[in-house]
Amino acid sequence: MNIQKALASLLRDRTPQIKNLFVNYCLPPLLALSGFFLLCGIVLQIRRQSPLEFYSIIFVSAFSSLDDFGYVLFNATPLIFTGLAVAIAYKSGLFNIGCEGQLYVGAFAAAWIGIHLNLPGFLLIPLCIGSAVIAGAAWGAIPGFLKARYGAHEVINTIMMNFVAFALMNYLVTSVYQEPGQMIPQTPQIYEAAQLPRLASLFPILPPSNPLNLSFLFACGCAICCYIFLTYTRWGYELRLLGNAPDVAAYGGINPQTVTIWVMALSGAVAGLAGVAEVLGYRYRFLDNFSSGWGFTGIAVALLGRNNPFGILVAAVLFGLLNKVALDIEILLEIRRGLFLAGQGVLIIWLVCMEGVSRRKN
Repeated sequence: MNIQKALASLLRDRTPQIKNLFVNYCLPPLLALSGFFLLCGIVLQIRRQSPLEFYSIIFVSAFSSLDDFGYVLFNATPLIFTGLAVAIAYKSGLFNIGCEGQLYVGAFAAAWIGIHLNLPGFLLIPLCIGSAVIAGAAWGAIPGFLKARYGAHEVINTIMMNFVAFALMNYLVTSVYQEPGQMIPQTPQIYEAAQLPRLASLFPILPPSNPLNLSFLFACGCAICCYIFLTYTRWGYELRLLGNAPDVAAYGGINPQTVTIWVMALSGAVAGLAGVAEVLGYRYRFLDNFSSGWGFTGIAVALLGRNNPFGILVAAVLFGLLNKVALDIEILLEIRRGLFLAGQGVLIIWLVCMEGVSRRKN
C-alpha cells in the first residue's frame, strides 16, 4: 500500500513535467506527421484512389518481413548521421546546411584510404573512418572559422561549401581517380579488408542480399555518444549555453568564436560518417552523386526528432520507411515518386513552422 501511495505521489509531482514534455517535444512532430498523411489521403481522394490502400502499402512495405525492415534501417543509417550533425550545430545556435558536402568529402577520404592502403582490417577500417571524420571536420570548420572571424553567416557559407565539394569530388572522380575501363564516374573498389560486414553475416535471420551493414550499429552508437556528450560533458554544456543564452555564456567566460569553430568541426565530422556508411558498407567505392539528398533530409530528421539524439533515431527510421515506400507506391499505385517527395517537402515546412512556434513559446 505504501508503494502504491509513493508511486501515486511521484506521478502527481511529475505530471506537469510530463505534460510539458509531451506538448513541447512530442505533440509538434505528431501533428506534422498527421498532417502529412492526411494530405496524402486527400491527394489520393482527388485522384479517385483509396487512401486505405496507401496506408496498408506503407505497413506492408516496411513490416511484412525482416528483409523489408532491414531495407528501412539501411535507408535510415545515413540520415541518423546527418540528423545528429544538424542537431549538434543547432543546439549551439548554428544552422549547418553543409552536411551534404561534408558527407561527400568524408566519403571520398574514406575511399582514398581504402584504395591506397593494403592493411589488415583492424587497422584499415579505423583509418578509413578516421579520415572521413577528419575530412568532414575540416570542411565544417571552414564556415565555422569564417563565422567566428568575419561574422559571415554559416547558412550561406555551408551552402557554398556544398557546391565546392560537389565540383571538387566530380573532378577527382572523373579526371584523377576514375576506375579504368569504366564509363560510370566512380573510383576503383576499396580493399576487401576495408569493407564493413553486412549484418546478415552476424545475424542469419536476415537474407544475405539485405544491404544493412555494420554502419547502422555505428550510427546507433554515435547517437548514444552524442546524447552523453550533449548532456553530461562540459563541452556539451558550453555548446547548449551558447545556443540558449549567448550573453550569459560570454559573461561566464565562454569564448563564442572558439566554440563556433569546434562545434561546426564536430558537426562536419559526424556528417562525414554518413559517407562512410556508403563507401565502406555498401558500394565499396566512391560513386559521384551517390547521395539522394541525405544532408538536406537530415535537417528534417533533426527537426522531427526535436534535436534529441534518440528522437533523431526514430525520425531517421521514419524517413527511411518513407524512402522505401516511395518506390513501392510508384509501382503499385502509379503515383510518381516526385509527388510523394513533394509531400515530404511539405512535411519539412510544417516542422520548421512548428519549431519556430515552439521556440517563441519557450
